[in-house]
Amino acid sequence: MIKKYLRLFTLFFGLMMTTISYAATTNNPEINSVVEKNKISIAVGGKNLFYYLPLTIADRLGYFRDEGLTVEISDFAGGGKALQAMIGGSSDVVAGAYEHTLKMQVKKQSLTAFVLMNTAPQIVMAVSRKTLPNYQQVSDLKGKKIGISAPGSSTNMLANFVLAKAGMRPDDVSYIGVGTSAGAVAALRAGRIDAIVNTDPVIALLEQHHEITLIADTRSEQGTKAIFGGQMPAGALYSKSEFIAANPHTIQALTNAMVRALHWLQKASPQEVSRVVPASYLLNDVALYQQAFAKNRATLSTSGYFSPSGPERLLAVLKSYDPDVAATDIHLATTWTNQFAARANDKYK
Repeated sequence: MIKKYLRLFTLFFGLMMTTISYAATTNNPEINSVVEKNKISIAVGGKNLFYYLPLTIADRLGYFRDEGLTVEISDFAGGGKALQAMIGGSSDVVAGAYEHTLKMQVKKQSLTAFVLMNTAPQIVMAVSRKTLPNYQQVSDLKGKKIGISAPGSSTNMLANFVLAKAGMRPDDVSYIGVGTSAGAVAALRAGRIDAIVNTDPVIALLEQHHEITLIADTRSEQGTKAIFGGQMPAGALYSKSEFIAANPHTIQALTNAMVRALHWLQKASPQEVSRVVPASYLLNDVALYQQAFAKNRATLSTSGYFSPSGPERLLAVLKSYDPDVAATDIHLATTWTNQFAARANDKYK
């Protein structure tokens, strides 16, 4: 009889503790039960790039986990491929160029960016000194092969804009997807492309060995202003508008982690950053990586906020060379929001 009561007591006690634990979890806004979706998939087009460094930092330092999320990051050859993954349903969120939220309205897709990673594209367009040693002007690229990360990516956008400013069309050149890492370097060195549009550390490596001549450089506010006329919202986390509406706590948790990473990056030394990122990011040259980070740091957002003038400027740029965007009534107000970043900055002051 005593054993029977002991078993009943043990069972009751276990159930009681489970109930208490569950109640504590559901009432605690800091852990995973508050989010609508614990497991989130993020598609990114070139995770090793400084363009996406805040994402890597949030992941490597456990900031997503601290917000109650299990995040799976799928890396693609470029931002266009990452976008396709989300539209196709294999990813929930994209870490990619904010411009896609505008361009997809042409296709009747409503996307919203909810945290900004950088205030400049950090993209460089350059020509190969091997295949174009006598390069003088942009028109020299007519009929040439330009290596971009992937078709439809932000590297593609910058190239199109630079060509348009010189009176050229996208079909005046041949675009070739070369990715965002060692493959891009190899393509230029082998002469398979005549020009390259990419970001650091790829560009920094090619510069170090004097293999390229720069055409456009948006790794600084000054360089970005020279090309676009001011700040340009670039890398961001975005998703389908309906997904954000259905999962606001999940989006808030993602934003919290990203803003925390942005704050960390403002204070971290280049040495600290190089110790946190995977060794593969360093391209076998730690010192070069550190130098490149120091050069790009100023373009990282300090808060995750969008400035209203940025989206307007970007829309004007897209309209200058994309007739489909020019012909579409783009609703800018639906393409970005600061509501999640505002709460995240209140949490991580």
